[in-house]
Amino acid sequence: MQKRRMIVAITGASGACYGVQALKMLRQIEGIETHLIMSSAGVRTAMEEGVVGSAEEIRALADVTYPHKDIGAAVASGSFKCEGMLVAPCSIKTLSAVAHCYSDDLISRAADVCLKERRKLVLMVRETPLHAGHIALMDTATRSGAIIMPPVPSFYTRPKTLDDLVSQTVGRALDLFDLDHPSVRRWKEGGPS
Repeated sequence: MQKRRMIVAITGASGACYGVQALKMLRQIEGIETHLIMSSAGVRTAMEEGVVGSAEEIRALADVTYPHKDIGAAVASGSFKCEGMLVAPCSIKTLSAVAHCYSDDLISRAADVCLKERRKLVLMVRETPLHAGHIALMDTATRSGAIIMPPVPSFYTRPKTLDDLVSQTVGRALDLFDLDHPSVRRWKEGGPS
């Protein structure tokens, strides 16, 4: 059986825990091969937020990793078959690059390739509050085929820990790729009554 490939990108926005948790959860889904792109700002944010002790720990969670400036990497081509790409978290800078087809690094190039090949691109945009320019960028990216999914927690699951919130949100993002993780709690399906 050939593995299904997923691209995960971690940018410099706050919330590196979402990308790290996505890699962990994808490892638990049989038949998935992960391809990681992490910007230098993403590495710095992950360290500042204490998500892990080192960038190597994050890279070890992926099957394949790429330097974020390597625009000649496999994921930069439409011939690279994959389920799509999750940008978790997605900075406004990356959102802007995606919205304006400005591919100056591998994250924005791989995202643009997903859109042109009509593959799913989910952007977990991490910024608040939003001004009109941010909203316009989200609109433009959506019109090109991206799915904007700010990491907004669901409280019907009655989370007890930060990890509960992050895992549920990441699980719902993976749902957008038709990837079902057993930890996702669904409304009125075995949850608290």
